[in-house]
Amino acid sequence: MEKMVTLEEALSLIKRLSLLDKVRLIEQLTSDIKHELMAATPAPRKSLWGLCADLGPAPSAEEIDQARQEEWANFPREDI
Repeated sequence: MEKMVTLEEALSLIKRLSLLDKVRLIEQLTSDIKHELMAATPAPRKSLWGLCADLGPAPSAEEIDQARQEEWANFPREDI
């Protein structure tokens, strides 16, 4: 069984590498991370098209105009 290396231990070893080896390490890690990210399949997202389907049909343009007219019928009021 392999012993797990802590981040501090890894950084201590990495600091002792030559500049060229540090660059190689970064290239290798970048490649490994890229492959791991591509292998991880994200959970399928729910379509936004059906998000409000349970609310029923949207009001028509006439209904919106009528509601707007009712709300603004007494504006501006004289008693304010």
